[in-house]
Amino acid sequence: DEATHTFLRWRQVAGAMSPCCSPQAHVAPRGAAIQRQLPCPMMMHRRRTNVGGQMLRACALQSPSRAGRLQRSRCPGSTRARRGVVVASAAASAADEVDVVVIGAGIGGLCCGALLARHGLNVMVCESHTHPGGAAHGFERRSKDYPGGVFKFDTGPSFFAGLAHSPSSNPLKQVLDLLGEEIDVISYDKWNYILPEGTFVCTGDAAKYREQIGLPQFGGAEGRQQWEALEKRMQPLMMGNDMPMAAALRYDLGAIFTLGRYLEGLAKMGPVAGTIQGPFRALVETEVRNTFVKNLIDLECFMLSGQSSRGTITAEMAFMFGERSLPGATIDYPMGGATSIVSALVRGLEKYGGTLVCKAHVETVLVEDGRAVGIALQNGKRISAKKAVVSNATVWDSMKLLPAGSIPSEYREQSLQTPQTDSFMHLHIAIKADGLPQGNGAWKELDCHHVVVNDWDKGIEAPGNAIAVSIPTVFDPSLAPEGIHLIHCYTAGNEPYSLWKGMDRKSSEYKQQKEERAEVMWEALERVIPDIRSRVVDSSIGTPLTHEYFLRRSRGTYGPRIKAGDSSFPGSTTPLQGFYCTGDSTQPGIGVPAVAGSGMITANTIVPFWKHLTLLDDLESINA
Repeated sequence: DEATHTFLRWRQVAGAMSPCCSPQAHVAPRGAAIQRQLPCPMMMHRRRTNVGGQMLRACALQSPSRAGRLQRSRCPGSTRARRGVVVASAAASAADEVDVVVIGAGIGGLCCGALLARHGLNVMVCESHTHPGGAAHGFERRSKDYPGGVFKFDTGPSFFAGLAHSPSSNPLKQVLDLLGEEIDVISYDKWNYILPEGTFVCTGDAAKYREQIGLPQFGGAEGRQQWEALEKRMQPLMMGNDMPMAAALRYDLGAIFTLGRYLEGLAKMGPVAGTIQGPFRALVETEVRNTFVKNLIDLECFMLSGQSSRGTITAEMAFMFGERSLPGATIDYPMGGATSIVSALVRGLEKYGGTLVCKAHVETVLVEDGRAVGIALQNGKRISAKKAVVSNATVWDSMKLLPAGSIPSEYREQSLQTPQTDSFMHLHIAIKADGLPQGNGAWKELDCHHVVVNDWDKGIEAPGNAIAVSIPTVFDPSLAPEGIHLIHCYTAGNEPYSLWKGMDRKSSEYKQQKEERAEVMWEALERVIPDIRSRVVDSSIGTPLTHEYFLRRSRGTYGPRIKAGDSSFPGSTTPLQGFYCTGDSTQPGIGVPAVAGSGMITANTIVPFWKHLTLLDDLESINA
C-alpha cells in the first residue's frame, strides 16, 4: 500500500538548525542499484519541559553490557589531547588485526564504530588528524597580546537539539543513550534572523512564530493566513516524527523485521505520504503567495539543507513543522561545545573495547579476492579487518582509497561525478566583553545565534548572502578567560572553491584574498555587535583550502548536493564486499543528527538482524 511504500522510501533529515549542520542531497550512481537504498527519517528534538535555560544533565542510562567488555581500553602511548579527548598515535596503535576498521573519526564514524563495539566486535577507528571529530572537532588558540589567553573554538556545528532528554528523536542522543554516555547541556528557545525587513525573532513556539510572521514589516495578516494554511496542509506529514527510524533501518532483508515495528505509525500519514519525497516548493505553492513568507521558507530550507525550497525535500520541512507544533520545543547547547559530544562518543567506543588511533592516515583499502580485508596506512603499517572496512570519508575521497579494478569503473566514475556543494568561509574571533552581558546566564540578554541575510533578490544560496553567527561563551564562559567572548561566524556551503583553487596558503595573495572574502562576515557581525572590530583580541580566517587541508574533504566541500526529486543519497553498502560507507555522503545526508543516523544504519547493516533487534529492545527499555 501507499503508506508502506513511502515508509521504505521515507527520507526525513533533520540537520541541526545551522547551515553547518544542514542536510544535503546526493546522487546515487545509476549503474549501482545496490546503493539506492532505503531512505530514513531524522527527527531532531522534542522538548516539553525544563525550558528557559536550566542546566540539564542528559538522562543517558547505562545500557546492558557483556562481561569483560566494559573495561576501558587505551592504546599503549595514549595521551590526553586538549579539551578532554583521548587519542593514540599510529605508531602506538594496538592490534594488527581487528574485526572492523573505520576510516575517519567524524561523528558518523564514531557512532558506527562505538555501536559495533557495543555489539561485541573488535573495532579500530583510524583518524588522519591529530584530534577526532571531523568537522565537529575543536581547537585552541593562544594570544600573544592577551596574557594567559586560551581560546577554545569549535570548527563547525554550534546549533544542537534533542540532547537533554530521553526519549529523543535525535539519533545522536539515541547513540549516546545506548553507549551509556552523558553530556551537560543548556536549553534555550530563541535565536534571530537579521533580515532586510528587520530582526525576525525565532522561537520553537508555533503561536509566537505565527505572530512574528503577521507583523506588518514581515508577512502581515495575509502572510500569516497563508502560513497557517500551509501548517494545516503539513499536518498529515508530521506523523513520522515519533518513530526512531535510523535505529530501525538496515540495508538487507532483515529490515523486514526491524522496520516492521513502525509500519502502523507511518500508515497514519494516509495518501499525502506520496508528496514526502518531492521538493517542498511544490507544496508551498499550493498555499503561499506572500513574498516574505516564500523568502522565509527558503531561508528555513537553506538552514536545513543548504538549498532553497526548490531543492529541499518535503520530509525535512515536515520535521520542522512537526517540532514547532509541540509545546516547549527548545534548542540545546552542549557545555564545552561540539568537542564534548566527540569526547562522549570516544568514551563510548573505548568503554566497549574499541580503539581510536589518531595521526593514522589511510593510504588505501586492502582488497583480496573481491573483498575489502583491511587498510594500509601512510606509514606502511597494515591493519587487517576480518569483517568489514567502513569509510567515514566523503564519496569522492572514499573512491580514491579503493584500488583500481576493485569496483566497477562505471560505479567509480559516477561516484566521483556526484555534485558537490560549495565550501565555507570562517571567522573565529576573541573579543573584549566590556559592556556586554558576561558570565553564567549571559545568554538571557545576548543571544547566541544569529543569521544575517543581506539581499533576498540575490537568492538565499548566493555566495556570502547568508551568514551564521554563534557566541558560545554566553552559555559557557569557561571557553575563554574572564572578560572575553568568543565568536564563530561563517558562510556555509556557499563559498566557491574555484576562487581558491591552486593558491599557495603561504602566499601574500592568499592572505589578501582571505581578508577580502571575510569582509562580508565582519559586516554581518557589526549588525549584531556594532563596535566589534574595536573589541578584537584575536582572530583567524578559514577558507575552502583550510577545509580541504585539515578535514581532508575534496575541494573543501560541505558535502553532496542534488535537488529534491532528482535522486537520493546512497545507502551504506557498496559493490565491493566487506566495504561500507557512512557519514554525510550516505543516507540520510548532511547534518549532525543525519550523520549520527548514518552511523547507526551502517552498524545495523553489518551485524546480524537478531543483534539489531536486541539493540532496539535496549533502546526501548532506556526510553521507557
